[in-house]
Amino acid sequence: MAAKSDGAAAAAGPGPEGAAGGARGSTGGHREVAAAAGTPGVIGAGGSGPRYELRDCCWVLCALLVFFSDGATDLWLAASYYLQGQRTYFGLTLLFVLLPSLVVQLLSFRWFVYDYTEPAGAPGPAVSTKDSGTGGPSISTKDSAVAFRTKEGSPELGTRPAPSSASAYRRRCCRLCVWLLQTLVHLLQLGQVWRYLRAMYLGLQSRWRGERLRRHFYWRMLFESADVSMLRLLETFLRSAPQLVLQLSLLVHRGGQPDLLPALSTSASLVSLAWTLASYQKVLRDSRDDKRPLSYKGAVAQVLWHLFTIAARSLAFALFASVYKLYFGIFIVAHWCIMTFWVIQGETDFCMSKWEEIIYNMVVGIIYIFCWFNVKEGRSRRRMTLYYCIVLLENAALTGFWYSSRNFSTDFHSLILVCVVASSFALGIFFMCVYYCLLHPNGPMLGPQAPGCICPEAREPCGPPADAVTSPPRSLPRTTGAERDGASVGGERAGTPTPPVFQVRPGLPPTPVARTFRTEGPVIRIDLPRKKYPAWDAHFIDRRLRKTILALEYSSPVTPRLQYRSVGTSQELLEYETTV
Repeated sequence: MAAKSDGAAAAAGPGPEGAAGGARGSTGGHREVAAAAGTPGVIGAGGSGPRYELRDCCWVLCALLVFFSDGATDLWLAASYYLQGQRTYFGLTLLFVLLPSLVVQLLSFRWFVYDYTEPAGAPGPAVSTKDSGTGGPSISTKDSAVAFRTKEGSPELGTRPAPSSASAYRRRCCRLCVWLLQTLVHLLQLGQVWRYLRAMYLGLQSRWRGERLRRHFYWRMLFESADVSMLRLLETFLRSAPQLVLQLSLLVHRGGQPDLLPALSTSASLVSLAWTLASYQKVLRDSRDDKRPLSYKGAVAQVLWHLFTIAARSLAFALFASVYKLYFGIFIVAHWCIMTFWVIQGETDFCMSKWEEIIYNMVVGIIYIFCWFNVKEGRSRRRMTLYYCIVLLENAALTGFWYSSRNFSTDFHSLILVCVVASSFALGIFFMCVYYCLLHPNGPMLGPQAPGCICPEAREPCGPPADAVTSPPRSLPRTTGAERDGASVGGERAGTPTPPVFQVRPGLPPTPVARTFRTEGPVIRIDLPRKKYPAWDAHFIDRRLRKTILALEYSSPVTPRLQYRSVGTSQELLEYETTV
């Protein structure tokens, strides 16, 4: 079977190199995808695969509770400032609530528009079957939405009859209702709530459906969870982080007995930041089959780790800003510029274009103002140690400058705040050590670590070979007219026909490798090197390829595996046609 996703080729067929199996993840980019179905009845890679559990549902419900508590306390506090006549504090508090929310809702609605809009000028989704060279069924699709209308358990796909006028009218009405509902949801600033509920619904559907649809719904649940975790990460560091510093600064500036409402708002913002970071890391690890999933014990340890380190950091900011407002602004801008430059020189590979990558690095620079966030593949021990040493020195300097402005002999309250900053940071480092020494998915930091792969049959660390995880190119060369017409290119004989993009063909003979992979069943080959962890696999970002993979996965009799291009294998490169 084959499908198109704006530019490069991927084929489906058996093959071990760079394979990534099961329902845990796949990858791709702005590429053309071609898949060849394997023998019907063969079990897809990954066996039964992971299952959505009730504790996953509880985790989503807790995330919703954190989301509502953070937003409700901020709005309540803004209303309180307005009723008290403190218009400046009211404006700042409301600004930090509305502006990030509008940005996130626009991004979420843009994703919805792309996911739900059919290609312009297309005659509509179409699936056709024809005989392939091997005598098996050949399936091609021009739109990912077609596969979702296939009945569960259908042995093969056939040409769909033209829809009647009544069914077309009902379909248009349903689409109009969906558009109106999504527009209303995003106008009410509830786009993330909808995505949380949808992720939970898809997860529960994966529990209740048959084996084939179970994997399909599980993949869609991972996609939705990835979307909402990215949106929440962006919103919390645009809203909760500055809100936390603002309210702490006001509490410190007023002195005396703290008010209950600002204290609730700061606590909710702090929990939201810590929860979002831990949830993001958990969803990211769950989405990648080359990494072991993060347990809920490890997620809770990460919540406590970030909770106490961000609390110490924010309190140090608040103490310094309560006295040196101008210098605090200069310090924040300088720290952000240094951290952003540090991230950029690390050559991250999270996005599909250069400018998106720069914007992403700028957002990561904001995150680095408050806490550690791993963005580079490999061991992060030295980089994290360096970061926390810098943070420790900055916290000590900021708190020291503030304490020097106080009356040492009579102000015992100031000494208590200094001790709170130090003890909170120490507790955060303690829980970080607990996570890495006891609860890290790869095993204890000081002991023997397990390989990152979850495949029990792999004797060595699985995942793509080293040359298959290099950074993908930002752009691919266009297919020239001579190449399309069969002219001699790269030593090939002129007139050699170029294989069509939408084609079902038998898979390549398996290439011997040192690791043991499942080779039976269909394989989706993607003409793109796999992104390095901790980046998302490209299909989580490239929404066109996401739709294509879902179509191929749903229309296949068995769940296909996913395979990435191996840069070092010249024979494999000849199997792909790259177009833009």
